Amino acid sequence: MRVSRYFMPVLKENPAEAQIVSHRYMLRAGMIKQQAAGIYSWLPLGLRVLNRIQQIVNEEQERAGHIPLLMPTLQPADLWRESGRYDDYGQEMLRIKDRQDREMLYGPTNEEMITDIFRAHVNSYKDLPLTLYHIQWKFRDEMRPRFGVMRGREFLMKDGYNFDVDKPAALHAYNRHMVSYLRTYERMGLTAIPMRADSGPIGGEDTHEFLVLAATGESEVFFDSAVTELRLGTREVDYDNREEVAAVCKEFTTLYARTDETHDPALFDAIPEDRRKVARGIEVGQIFYFGTKYSEAMGATVVTADGSKVPVEMGSHGIGVSRLLGAIIEASHDDKGIIWPEGVTPFPVGIVNLKQGDAAADAACEGLYKALAAKGLEALYDDREERAGAKFATMDLIGLPWRITVGPRGLANGVVELTSRRTGVSEELTPEAAVTRIAEIYAGV
Repeated sequence: MRVSRYFMPVLKENPAEAQIVSHRYMLRAGMIKQQAAGIYSWLPLGLRVLNRIQQIVNEEQERAGHIPLLMPTLQPADLWRESGRYDDYGQEMLRIKDRQDREMLYGPTNEEMITDIFRAHVNSYKDLPLTLYHIQWKFRDEMRPRFGVMRGREFLMKDGYNFDVDKPAALHAYNRHMVSYLRTYERMGLTAIPMRADSGPIGGEDTHEFLVLAATGESEVFFDSAVTELRLGTREVDYDNREEVAAVCKEFTTLYARTDETHDPALFDAIPEDRRKVARGIEVGQIFYFGTKYSEAMGATVVTADGSKVPVEMGSHGIGVSRLLGAIIEASHDDKGIIWPEGVTPFPVGIVNLKQGDAAADAACEGLYKALAAKGLEALYDDREERAGAKFATMDLIGLPWRITVGPRGLANGVVELTSRRTGVSEELTPEAAVTRIAEIYAGV
């Protein structure tokens, strides 16, 4: 993509309404535009990151054996009356009526609707286990929306729902989601700690939140610092092997890590003092096991092998897709702008032409642009008639992980400059070697 042909309305000054880093940089980088309180348009640069996050979420859900579908954003109120949540949910639910005076709501979550789909089509234990999920826009009428996409009213969320014949199978689904989430966040360059949490209006016996440590986090968290060193890395996990999946979950949840709602001072004080940490965290996902809470209320049953009819065991599992953009920026930035991890960057590399109009520089940039494209990598080529300082400032602000700088002086020696946004370290390489290096970096992403 050439900057001269792209829509990227970058701002030089910090917007007055932005209170935290992610909101400030998303506005300045031309990623979003506020349309109403807590409601944003996603501009091209922001949409590219949003789509990349969705892609990773989809890939890891399907790797875990979960099946995508898509449910509507508007739901009939009668379904929520069946579960007993319509009057209990509170003013965050946007309630509306259609022209036939039927009561509807803009869905904040989908436990009732997915249960209705299940009970209409599944009645035998032979069809289980089953996990269905979708990525969909939600609406919760927050009293005080703030912090940009971190606490908006309209947001994009992945929500998944498991259906199992008994509790051991449902707990395996819970564990399977935990492992798939850990891998999802690692691919995005995040350390997201699973913490014992409160179930809130979803209900249920077991729940973990996944929190990214950041000074602007809304939750106070208490944890053993050793938990931040745990990684799945490249290990393969057989999602059908209950013992293997449970062992990974035990590894990541044995060390103390809790939100303020479930904090136990006695257990916390037992941790060695140098590893005892109190910080702020941003919630980026949550998993729940709630058993038969919805299936009993809504008549979602299956016939077992002995012919008896039992309510299906359930859980729900969410990832805040749009919120993740803010969390990634909060965890990865400096005073110049965003620093995108390679897994979610809008473009893998930026090309800066120091002397637009110089025949050799123009030709070299075109050559780099095409060579990267041939390897499946779309660069962002700053081909504007603009001073070098402004081009560097833009690249630093939007946070692409790598930059290739092309100028007449370097070309005279047969080299371009490859710079890491994260470390600031630069090295001189031939154009061909720079392309090869970038291709190698992204081969494993």
